[in-house]
Amino acid sequence: MRDLDLLVIGGAGIDTIVHVDSLPVPAADSIHVPPIRDYVAHTGNGVALASHTLGLRTQFLDIIGDDREGRLILERYATTGLAFGFQLHPAGTRRSVNLVDKHGRRQSFYDGRHPDGLRLPEDLYRPHLERARHAHFSIMDWARHLYDDAQALGVPVSTDLHDWDGINPYHLDFALHSELVFVSGANLRDNRQHVVGRLLRDGRAAAVIVMDGERGSHYATREQPSLQRVPISPPPGTVVDSNGAGDSFVAAFLWARLGGAGWRSAMEAGAIAGAFACTQHGTHEHFINATALVSALGQATA
Repeated sequence: MRDLDLLVIGGAGIDTIVHVDSLPVPAADSIHVPPIRDYVAHTGNGVALASHTLGLRTQFLDIIGDDREGRLILERYATTGLAFGFQLHPAGTRRSVNLVDKHGRRQSFYDGRHPDGLRLPEDLYRPHLERARHAHFSIMDWARHLYDDAQALGVPVSTDLHDWDGINPYHLDFALHSELVFVSGANLRDNRQHVVGRLLRDGRAAAVIVMDGERGSHYATREQPSLQRVPISPPPGTVVDSNGAGDSFVAAFLWARLGGAGWRSAMEAGAIAGAFACTQHGTHEHFINATALVSALGQATA
């Protein structure tokens, strides 16, 4: 019985946010900054919490540490009611330090810390995968080993390749074995149509979505392989932090598609949710809910 809308695999951690005047940061021995804060964050966390906020029946699975950071994650999910299953590992919980400038742009320093060869136990993920209508795999190395199970069970998978350049082989398993591929446009540059065309031709993707920040987003499908642009949605307030905007975009897109929306409508939902995220301090502290998203979609099409 497919009583789970979305299974999110991997991608919980802690972000330490440092606000600076500009990026890159000037060379100096010491720079005074506003208060530095830690947030429960990272990509899977953002997709899972945003989807949960939108009302999708969501299960999140990951590997964390028995440490302060892991306890912060467990406390957050207990408070929000997000279903979370986990395996403990002595390497600890993943972390990032993000520098964020006054325009909301960021530079991230990522500490993945988990060793090569790590695997998620089958008895942890398999029962949930059997229940899921859709799965979203973060690009953890161990997540790539779940594709065969998902395909055997007939569960479509999405992934976010983040700032992939279209070449790095680490991403290829995710890029070619997912039915829905999200990627940042940051490092694709003028090569994006070629990369998108390759994924549609050689991979399983029914659609590829290129997220490009304030420049809007693009999508292409097997039926319409030329990239189509969707403009940015006007933010409902002052832009203060772009951390987590892409994760909110992904969650709203999946919410729309799982609800029966077409590709263009799902793109518009993602754009609205991503713009909302940019008006919120921290990485994944607040998300748009379904009522506000439906209202914003109605205003956009009026």
